[in-house]
Amino acid sequence: MSKEILHKELVIIGSGPAGLTAAIYAARADLKPLVIHGPQPGGQLTITTEVENYPGFAKGIQGPELMQEFEEQARRFGTEFLVASITKADLGKRPFTIESEDHVIKAETLIIASGASAKWLGIPGEAPAPEGLGGLGVSACATCDGFFFKGKPIVVVGGGDTAMEEATFLTRYASKVTVVHRRGSLRASKIMQEKAQKNEKIEFIWNTDVKEILGTPETGVTGVRLFNNQTNVESTFACEGVFIAIGHKPNTDAFKDWLEMDDVGYLKTAGRSMSTNIPGVFACGDAQDSLYRQAVTAAGTGCMAAIDAERFLDNLPVEMPTGEEITMEGERVMPNHDIVIMPDGEVMPNKGDEGGAPASGD
Repeated sequence: MSKEILHKELVIIGSGPAGLTAAIYAARADLKPLVIHGPQPGGQLTITTEVENYPGFAKGIQGPELMQEFEEQARRFGTEFLVASITKADLGKRPFTIESEDHVIKAETLIIASGASAKWLGIPGEAPAPEGLGGLGVSACATCDGFFFKGKPIVVVGGGDTAMEEATFLTRYASKVTVVHRRGSLRASKIMQEKAQKNEKIEFIWNTDVKEILGTPETGVTGVRLFNNQTNVESTFACEGVFIAIGHKPNTDAFKDWLEMDDVGYLKTAGRSMSTNIPGVFACGDAQDSLYRQAVTAAGTGCMAAIDAERFLDNLPVEMPTGEEITMEGERVMPNHDIVIMPDGEVMPNKGDEGGAPASGD
């Protein structure tokens, strides 16, 4: 069976806050973007409940409802959508080629907004409601959900920098934070360990695995079932919230042969722009942000990526991670902006005519 071939000026991979914001901006610029939904349409917000920290919703909004608003706004301006999972990418030349099981998609420009997925333990009670207690006391984002645990005892699972950062942040709200770690010492950096260990509201349970999260949809989380891997003793520990803090994995495997990434897999971008190391390929949201990982910051970088793509398609220079700026036709503006190297190798000055007479009307 032959695959359907599509050719688009702009393709956006991912439909979370970053991808849909990019779509809104690109569609309003008449770029007719195609958004590829991926395996989790709407991103991680679709598996959360109340969102209280997204600007513009004074009374809060449910995560799935917020993402539905994003999508409807993108559709309003002409964004097309395709439900597919990317299986292969060829970014060696433009138009770029990405493939799914049923489609071959040619893209003059590409925005990767494929997000990152929290790592989970895979234990009973961890899954999103209604199958588990996800959203009912189980979370992987302290910044997102810590506010809902004022005065409550909380368990944080993990021993790295992510866990220490989450535990420290949660002490602003929780009555007590208990870190459960499967080893006898932390893997976190020394400074993060010291900050957590000096905090009077943080306690530690060592050499222990969390085997199950306990509770019901009516009560929310009521505790965890623990297993001490040194003594083989099981016990129940009471708490009202569980934060899984064992890291995130960016959904970027399809691009590992093409784009520069850090050791974890987060895509490297230019900083002032969302350009990757390949001209015409941009990245935004949690696929390139290992630090903030918030809906509002993802939306902001989605806006930036769309504007960068628009500039690139208009043959205007866009900054690259190297510091130089490159146009769609291949002109390269050096970091000091003094010269431009043309596609054929000719070197030209990039200074304006400062000594000439002013143009008519100036």
